[in-house]
Amino acid sequence: MNDPDRSEAITRVVTSGTFSLDGGTWEVDNNVWVVGDDAEVVVIDAAHDAEAIADAVGGRRVVAVACTHAHDDHVNRAPELADRFGAPVLVHPAEAPLWRMTHPDRAPDGELADGQLLSAGGVDLRVLHTPGHSPGSVCLHAPALSTVFTGDTLFQGGPGATGRSYSSFETIIDSIRGTLLTLPGDTVVRTGHGDPTSVGAEAPHLAEWLDRGH
Repeated sequence: MNDPDRSEAITRVVTSGTFSLDGGTWEVDNNVWVVGDDAEVVVIDAAHDAEAIADAVGGRRVVAVACTHAHDDHVNRAPELADRFGAPVLVHPAEAPLWRMTHPDRAPDGELADGQLLSAGGVDLRVLHTPGHSPGSVCLHAPALSTVFTGDTLFQGGPGATGRSYSSFETIIDSIRGTLLTLPGDTVVRTGHGDPTSVGAEAPHLAEWLDRGH
């Protein structure tokens, strides 16, 4: 994959909006990932701009709208996109309190569970439950693409934020150390915000993250 943002199976759509929690609101740019082939895809984290995401999907069938977690900036367009394409919204059940903050009148259509397999266009995505940023945060590992979609669990430079409600630094470290850093070092880490990195690039810095506490 010469372009870190796109392969034949992966398209990144960057959308812009806000993230609100604990009484604060911040401007954010989100990565939305569309994964599959010319016939069908999984959409990961339907954020901010349903039209832009739909344009990236085109005429393909959407197998599922998978949410790495339920902060509003990752799920605010999930029901709209799912309804448009006749696809289920899938969220880990531990995200229910956060989901209801954004969509009090619409439940997810199904659940994500550790070890679950999602498949679209010949691409298998294995669900990895990686709590810490939020209780039901998950990552989606595509071994055949040497890629893991980490939402807000792991970024270039360290763990996702854990200073807000429903988060825990100790838990996110356990998730990263015990799950993500056990993946092959050449696994590309495609994040919920910002630029990609790799497992091998981040693994040597675990002690630094522990020392700084975030």
